[in-house]
This record gives sequence, C-alpha cells and structure tokens, in this order.
Amino acid sequence: MEYSHSDAELVRQPIGYWSWAAYDAVVARTRSALAGIGTTQPQWWVLAQVAVAEEGRTRAEVTAVLRGYLALGEEALGEEIDTTIARGWITQDAGERLGMTPEGRKFYEEAAALQERLRDERHAGISDEEYLTTLKVLQRFIHNTGGRARHH
Repeated sequence: MEYSHSDAELVRQPIGYWSWAAYDAVVARTRSALAGIGTTQPQWWVLAQVAVAEEGRTRAEVTAVLRGYLALGEEALGEEIDTTIARGWITQDAGERLGMTPEGRKFYEEAAALQERLRDERHAGISDEEYLTTLKVLQRFIHNTGGRARHH
C-alpha cells in the first residue's frame, strides 16, 4: 500500500480527519455488506446481543447496551428491534424478553460469518500489536479531549 504522505508529513496530519475517514470507510463497507444479505447494522447489533444470551435479553437490556452505538438513539433502536421481530428472527414474550427463533439463529450465523470475513478484510496487513496500539492511541485522544466512548 502507498501512504498519502511521508512519515514526516503524516505526523503533522489532523487526527480528526483521519479518524473520521477511517470511521466512514469501515462503517460504509460494513453497512454495504450487511445490506447485501438483507439486514442493517443496527439489526445485526440486536441479533448479536440476543444470540449470545442463553435466556435471551429484555428490550431494556438490549437498549441499555446499544443506545450509544454510533449515536443511534433509543427510538430508532426500538424500531430496529421491532423489525427483527417482524422479520421472524426474534420473538418477544409478555415480559419483553427477546429470544432467537430458529430462522433468526440461522441468519445470525450467516451474518456473524460475514462479520468475521469483514474483520479479516479490515485487518489485512495489520498485526494484533499494531491494532492494539491503534486502539490505545484512539482512546488516549478521546481521554485527552474530554470525550467519552461507549465503554467509559
């Protein structure tokens, strides 16, 4: 790969631009790939939260975890949960506990395999050490600017 600038020039480049450009590229690629199998990124998040919970999760539990994902918001998230139910991937009982249907489990496994392929694509030529350093540097930028990430 050819870099945009020399090392001396890169260290003077604005992190805001490059972090946004990386975000934009990754999210656009992810959303396009998920659309290709008939779902949205928020629907994937819902499926992933419900699929890993043996006893399912309540709507409130799913919402509490996902409300900060890419500033989606609770109303939009509720609509995405409703869509996963309408598509027959998830059920909701009287106590608002969400559970996977057999069709939902099958689709989740297909989407999870796609997500793994996307991860491999994004990480091509990037060692685990480089990736770890990148995340730590980004978290330091968040900290240094008084920001908060969803895990803080």
